[in-house]
Amino acid sequence: MEISVGRSVFDSAYEENTAPWVIGEPQPAIVELEKAGGIGGAVLDPGCGAGEHTILLTRLGYDVLGVDFSRPAIERARANAAEQNVDARFEFADALRLTGGPFDTVVDSALFHVFGPEERAKYVRSLHGVCRPGATVHVLALSDAEPGFGPRIPDAVIRDAFAVEGWRLAEIRPTTYRGVARGEHAEVFGVDDGALIDVPAWLATATRL
Repeated sequence: MEISVGRSVFDSAYEENTAPWVIGEPQPAIVELEKAGGIGGAVLDPGCGAGEHTILLTRLGYDVLGVDFSRPAIERARANAAEQNVDARFEFADALRLTGGPFDTVVDSALFHVFGPEERAKYVRSLHGVCRPGATVHVLALSDAEPGFGPRIPDAVIRDAFAVEGWRLAEIRPTTYRGVARGEHAEVFGVDDGALIDVPAWLATATRL
C-alpha cells in the first residue's frame, strides 16, 4: 500500500478552503479521548492543520504545541486561535524530522494515514525521538472499511508501524472521523454538498518504551 500526500496538496487545500478534514471544530473522537483522561502532560499535535485540537487543549489548560509542514495551515491555525482569543502555540515543522520535547502525549488526528511505508517508519522514529519514556501516542486514522473516502488504511498498517523496538501498541479500536463531503463524495453518501459526515476510522494507542 503506497500512500503519500505531497505538501502542495495540503497547501492548496488550506489556501482554497477545500480541505475535507477542516470541519470548524475538533474531531468528536479526540474530544471523547480527552474526556476519558487519555491526554496529559506536555502534548504534541503533529499535522495540526487549522489548529482545532491545539486550540481545544490549550483552552482546557494543557501545555500543547501544534506543528504542521504546511505554512498556509500554520497561518490559518494562528488566525483561528486569535479569533477565539486562545493563546495557542503553533510552529512550522516536518513530522518526519521532529525536534524539541520531550512530550508526554501525542495526538495525531489524520496525519499517520497520509504516509507511505518508508515515511511511516520515519514518522514513528521521529515520534520516538521527541517522546519521553512512557509517553502515549494516539493515532486517529481513516479506516479502509466502507463507506469512506480519503487515504484509508487497514488496522494492520498501524500494527506493523509500531511493531518495532521502542514501542508497545496498547490498543486499536474502531471509531469515526468527521469530514466534509464535497462533489462526488457528497453524491456517494447521498448528502448535500458541504455536509458533515462521519466515516469509519481507527483510534490506536501506543506507548513509547
